[in-house]
Amino acid sequence: MAMTQVLNSCSNLKKSPKSNAAMLSVLRVDNARSLIRPGTQNLTSLRIAGLYGHNPLQNQLLAALPAEDFRRLQPHLEFVAMPFDMTVCEADGEMRYIYFLTSSIVSLLHDMKDGSSAETAVIGNDGVVGVNLFMGGGKCLNRATVKSAGYGFRLKASVLTEEFSRGGALQQLLLRYTQTLLAQMSQIAVCNRHHSVPQQLCRSLLLTLDRLPGNEISVTQSSIAAMLGVRRESIAEAAGKLQEEGLIQYARGHMTVLDRAGLEARTCECYKDLKHEDSGVLSKQKVS
Repeated sequence: MAMTQVLNSCSNLKKSPKSNAAMLSVLRVDNARSLIRPGTQNLTSLRIAGLYGHNPLQNQLLAALPAEDFRRLQPHLEFVAMPFDMTVCEADGEMRYIYFLTSSIVSLLHDMKDGSSAETAVIGNDGVVGVNLFMGGGKCLNRATVKSAGYGFRLKASVLTEEFSRGGALQQLLLRYTQTLLAQMSQIAVCNRHHSVPQQLCRSLLLTLDRLPGNEISVTQSSIAAMLGVRRESIAEAAGKLQEEGLIQYARGHMTVLDRAGLEARTCECYKDLKHEDSGVLSKQKVS
């Protein structure tokens, strides 16, 4: 398949990954793989759209932009691979890009001097990593680490600043998302203080599951313990009970959710509150 044919096909992609299934099955051929391989850096969204399903419009914020605004940003979006445990930004570090996630999930972590840490927020294709770039703070407040490998698109800070200063649709969406992110941080802080480890585990799994296309999560008990700021033994015990009840299946760093409704019944009210807050970002009147 010639590059011209691939690019022409990209223009027909729709926002929903499911809507692209038929076209993607055609584009995922050996010739297409030789043109662009997963993990290749600095590819514009036009060149990568349609290959392996990595369409920037799979990010909900980019998808909510008016067509004219998205076309203005599109040439500046760079496709990036985001492997597991990749550090996107260190606490107090400078960021040169904002990351619009598509298939990866990033955890914001607060590190203590004794080496312990706790997760303060989870970001997937519902948002961005790098709100400090447009909120005026400059440096990262938390360490941002990839908790589920995937891909995304990044935008240079200079381009973001210019677009944000227009005061248009992107600014409105990013400010709405920041409000949701702050609400998530507050809710998780309360949850970690007042609710049991099993409830926290269910909440953490459900938040991750909401940002994945399937029901399998690649995660270790040690990483969950680090994110929740509890002992590994506590996670092992809680996960063991969930497995005995037939809600999850865990083996070799892979956790499969067998009964989502069962997890929701065992988690605390924090998950429902967070779910409601997340759904409000893009359900409001469409930005213009």
